[in-house]
This record gives sequence, structure tokens and C-alpha cells, in this order.
Amino acid sequence: MDRGPAPRSERRRLTHVDRSGRPRMVDVSAKPATARRAVAEAFVTMSPETLSLVIDGGNAKGDVLGVAELAGVMAAKRTSDLIPLCHPIALTDIVVAITPDRAGGGVRIRAEAATTGPTGVEMEALTAASVAALTVYDMIKGVERGIEIQAVHLVSKSGGRSGDWHREAPGAPSRSAPVGPAAAPGPAPYAGPNRGRRPGDRTAGRIRKKG
Repeated sequence: MDRGPAPRSERRRLTHVDRSGRPRMVDVSAKPATARRAVAEAFVTMSPETLSLVIDGGNAKGDVLGVAELAGVMAAKRTSDLIPLCHPIALTDIVVAITPDRAGGGVRIRAEAATTGPTGVEMEALTAASVAALTVYDMIKGVERGIEIQAVHLVSKSGGRSGDWHREAPGAPSRSAPVGPAAAPGPAPYAGPNRGRRPGDRTAGRIRKKG
């Protein structure tokens, strides 16, 4: 039997509007400064021919992946200027890595942001991934206008009162990580853009030659 809507007093309120409905930036003055980190991803699909241009550096506008990675870093630092109610925060780390994925038919964008402060960096990571994806589009739209930006999402976050959270494998619901000795292991640490590179992969804007 359906219980119907919860009483107003039990409903979770949106934190970015006050009780009269006006937009507000959340007051974090009383929250302690803690180490916080967030990872976000996006995927940009394109044709195999366009992807080959991106990987081989044959695009007329230049190094697509290098420019997009730098754009993501710059965007993360300007998040509070782009998202009206985000707090300006001092980032202590921001890494954007874009990896070609021939099997998936596009490029995978991974952005990791960190700070030590009273509020999280989820929006900075998501903004970095989103703007990097838009930059990929801008760099190759002259070759193919039908490319798509897909699956912009938060992968994980850590720190703060809400603790650690990570997204489960595709098809499984997201959940908050348990706290204490029985806590399940979190997502694997970010390996950095140059870990596990193979011949033919891109490194620092260049293609490593095979053999």
C-alpha cells in the first residue's frame, strides 16, 4: 500500500534555495576544512576516421587531446564563475586525462580535482570533464559535426561529512561507501595519465611509435 508523500517536515530540502524559494549559496562557515577529492568522466563518440585523425595528430586545428586537457584544467579553476551558486575554492590538484578508445568509438575523459576546505570539489571535476568534452567537439567539428558528448558523470568523491562515495559498475545502483573496519574498498587510485601506456598510445600530446 502506498504511503503517499512524506510530511513536509521529513522531506529533504534543496540546499541552494532558502525557505522562500530564493537562490542562495550554502553557508559553510562552520564546517571544518578537510581533504576532499572527486573524479568525473565523460565520453565523446565519433567515427573511426575522425578518431584516427585525433590519435595521429592529423586534425587541421592541431593537438585535439592536449588542447582539450588544458581546457578542462582551466575550466575547473573557473567553476564558481560558471555555476552560479558554487563556492570559489582553492584547488590543490587538478588532472585531466583523455584516452582514445577505438573499441568504444571515441575518447574517454577523466578529470580528478582535489582541495582542502569546507566544501567538496565534485562540481570542479564535472566542469573539467564537461569543458574538455566541449573542446574536443570544437576542435573536430569541422571534420564531423555529428559527434556526441555522452555519459558525463561523477565517478567518486571523498572527504567531508558525507564521507566517501563511488559509482558502482554499469547497471548497478550507486551507493555511499560504508564507514569503519568493515568498509568495502573504494575505487582504485587514479593512476595518472602516463601509467600503463602501450606503444601507439598518446603521451604528452605525442604518439609513441611502435617498435
